[in-house]
Amino acid sequence: MSNNKPMPVATEISAPFWEGLKAERLLIQQCEHCSHWVFYPRRHCPACFTHALTWREVSGGATLYSFTVTRIATLPDFADEMPQMLAVVELDQGVRINTNLVGLDESEVKIGMRLQPVFAEVDGKGNRLLRFTGLDKDADALKTLRVVEQPVAAAVAVRQIALDDEAGLQALVSDQFSPWSNQVVVDQALIDTFAQLSGDDYWIHTDPERARKQSPFGGTIAHGALVQILQSRMKLNLGYEITGFSNMINYGSDRLRFPAPVPAGSTIHARARVKKVERVKSGTQLTLELNTHVLGSERPSVINELVILYM
Repeated sequence: MSNNKPMPVATEISAPFWEGLKAERLLIQQCEHCSHWVFYPRRHCPACFTHALTWREVSGGATLYSFTVTRIATLPDFADEMPQMLAVVELDQGVRINTNLVGLDESEVKIGMRLQPVFAEVDGKGNRLLRFTGLDKDADALKTLRVVEQPVAAAVAVRQIALDDEAGLQALVSDQFSPWSNQVVVDQALIDTFAQLSGDDYWIHTDPERARKQSPFGGTIAHGALVQILQSRMKLNLGYEITGFSNMINYGSDRLRFPAPVPAGSTIHARARVKKVERVKSGTQLTLELNTHVLGSERPSVINELVILYM
């Protein structure tokens, strides 16, 4: 599987479940008052409403309750997993979990079949997701990370436009954005490095434990300035090349906004469009609107109207 896929964000309530998966242990809650097993993670028992919940390890023995086969990826990052078998399994304790079936052919999948857990590695940092497979399968072999390299994008024809070609330059202005760029993972290590360099070590960026408890985002987020800077790492196929100039400089930004957060561990990518071209006293200004998004999010995390001056 690809290691650039969106990951669940642990909250104060659910953190023990995710930490358990890292250690290849399945932990779910049980009520100390009425012995009711609880999943999804929560603060109170849905049977007797007390708050006396304790995390306990279970074997993961389960039965297939329901499943469906999906053949079209909801995000490009999941294309390598198609078709996916999305399932609801019922643990022996009676709780039901949404999950994926792995290592099984469609012809082998039957409602009511017995299943075992697979602690599937999803990145190189020890993070795991809970999958299930048949009792006759090798669960250990299915948990190893398999990285699929992203295909190299085909070369895009580039249109050359001379700086003195007024009509050609104005024709670049468009409401249509370029194709998506390459992808960049914004992990906690990168955020911490930026915090050290910038001096902005505010806890919402650098303290995962406190952020999990107090942040409205359920965890740490990247600095807006960091995400803006990472636009320099985005390889964009704009489809044009301006020629006939002596110098080209970054003249600044007409507008810079941070509409949506980038949680630690997110994958980001960008696209751009030419918003404006105008002649000024010192040369020709091209305003390039760069939008950076968390993968799968419609709302951009950074909107940067970058002004490029050609002389």
